Amino acid sequence: MMPAHTLDFLEEPIRDETPEAYEVLRKLTNIPFAIGEEFASKWQFVPYIERGITNYVRIDVCNVGGITESMKVAGWAEAHYIDLMPHNPLGPICVAATAHVAMATPNFSWLEIRESSGEDNGFYSKEVFPVQAEIVPGKVIPLDKPGLGVEVDESSLTEPFRHSEMPHLTRRDGSHTNW
Repeated sequence: MMPAHTLDFLEEPIRDETPEAYEVLRKLTNIPFAIGEEFASKWQFVPYIERGITNYVRIDVCNVGGITESMKVAGWAEAHYIDLMPHNPLGPICVAATAHVAMATPNFSWLEIRESSGEDNGFYSKEVFPVQAEIVPGKVIPLDKPGLGVEVDESSLTEPFRHSEMPHLTRRDGSHTNW
């Protein structure tokens, strides 16, 4: 019911555990789907790529297994005429790795990134990461140093590692959900 060109894509519009549900949803709309940001393996992309259910593959380099596995998914998607739209990298190391994947991928579409002048969320701390890719509106400027080029000032990491859980959404019955 929205005017044409209002939505470029729907990002993970429903849960991904059932590709058949996506196939039903696909019949109801022609708005492109962007699927895969929570996938922890290239194999989870199988039905979405092979059945042509998604228009954008949403790899998260840190979740899917690093640069090598990301490149496998990107090549697989290219063979099926599906574009690559990596998931939001939350920090300098993931930004650098994702930018490298994007530059090496002919079917790269765009990169979601968390950058806002209205908030300082600490993702790109210059204290912890004194050398990191520059983020300017609309682009990431990769470093011309070996590897990813990001440097970590380990002396600024003064607190010992503590495992922590992100807040969980909870249903009325006490069960956890991500919806």
